[in-house]
Amino acid sequence: MALTFKGGMHIDDHKNTRRCKIEALPTPAYVSLPMSQHIGAHCVPCVKVGDQVYKGQVIGRVESGLGCPVHASVSGKVKEIKEANAANGMKIVHVVIENDGCNTLDPSIQPYPKRIQDITTEEIIEIVKNAGISGMGGATFPTYAKIQSALSKVQHLIINCAECEPYITANHRLLLENPAAIINGIKILMKALGLRHAEIAVEDNKLDAINKLEQCLAGSDIITVRVMKTKYPQGDERQLIYALKGIELPQGKLPADVGCVIFNAETCYAVFDAVAHGMPLIERTVTCDGDCIKTPKNVRVPLGTPYLDVINFCGGLRAQPKKIVNGGPMMGIAQWDITAPVTKGTSAILVFSEKNDLNYHLPAACIRCGRCVANCPMHLMPNYLAAFSQKNAYDEADANNVMSCVECGTCSYNCPGQVPIVQYIRKAKTYLTARKRAQQAALASSQKPPAAENKPAEKEKSPKPEMQKESKKPKEGDTNAGK
Repeated sequence: MALTFKGGMHIDDHKNTRRCKIEALPTPAYVSLPMSQHIGAHCVPCVKVGDQVYKGQVIGRVESGLGCPVHASVSGKVKEIKEANAANGMKIVHVVIENDGCNTLDPSIQPYPKRIQDITTEEIIEIVKNAGISGMGGATFPTYAKIQSALSKVQHLIINCAECEPYITANHRLLLENPAAIINGIKILMKALGLRHAEIAVEDNKLDAINKLEQCLAGSDIITVRVMKTKYPQGDERQLIYALKGIELPQGKLPADVGCVIFNAETCYAVFDAVAHGMPLIERTVTCDGDCIKTPKNVRVPLGTPYLDVINFCGGLRAQPKKIVNGGPMMGIAQWDITAPVTKGTSAILVFSEKNDLNYHLPAACIRCGRCVANCPMHLMPNYLAAFSQKNAYDEADANNVMSCVECGTCSYNCPGQVPIVQYIRKAKTYLTARKRAQQAALASSQKPPAAENKPAEKEKSPKPEMQKESKKPKEGDTNAGK
């Protein structure tokens, strides 16, 4: 029996590319690599305009704090270092490399000399960190930090192969075409975490991938394939933990707090590539689909490649596009620039025409049908949360657990009144997050001891008797007056 969670819904999956083998995209004329493709601090470029760089060379480093380095995905010359909009709308520094067509590998790229059995946890963490690997399911949390935070805390390693978003089949194809690499990546993670068992969670609309994995794992008792019911948002880590372990993840807690750690299938592939071949994260599999794409495909794309190059590789456009989406249609981000670059978190490029965009002439209105409540996988009251946000009643939204929302979009998808519920919820969460940070900063500032004056200590002198009677009149503008 397929495992599942409470709530959620079955939606048309539109898995048009499930039988499309992964094709390698020819290297583009140039790549534009954002210095932030992960959660955490932005990288600082360590190259300058005119520098010759090689494929796999570090071109951006995080100076302090959480983050991942960025590597060149082609060899060539640094043409430009500029500020440009990222997929989320933030202004981020980009390093633009003009491809020389040689694909010359950086000399530092070498397979790790030790066998997996002999590698220590610290060495695996360092390899993963230097390879710039972040979560490739969309969250982009640095993988080395996730391993570190899970050490000695987790008993369950879960590999997320649900891929529940419509259209996207990139992970599905990886499971079919490179199962050994993914399995070996899982074993490396097991070694790092000191675990003897792992589970691969796959939805039951991918029976060919399930069969392939079971064939590869025949006789193995350390990795188990778990079949999940096809339902959205089955790929969310909270729903995955509940379906597999029957544990509800409390608000504000991480999977490690309930003994679980979850990695995406392509993240496992990248971990294996880093250890076995010394290759940093410089490319990923992307599904290119939508009713505007002539020939939908799964494509292996160098990071920094413009969307337009991927679209042209898929035959170009057959209709006037209305919307370009980075990621899936439920949780992806609409883009305004067709030349924006593919990043570590780009699982799909979807291009939709006018007929796939819902245009309603009546104003949005809640009709109290309760569909959003019935389908919410987090068991919230999305209608109330949206209403509170509309009225700027953020404290009421907070009291009704708005921060527990995973922004899966089931509420907006089901709303017959076309209320943009998720957008209102995001607005409330953004306000509450900013307010909390401001409060923490103010608290930290108030608790900070005053800086000691760096004046040389003077020898104490006995004042003259006549000077004791004098009273020094404060001068205008004397900041020490009255102290």
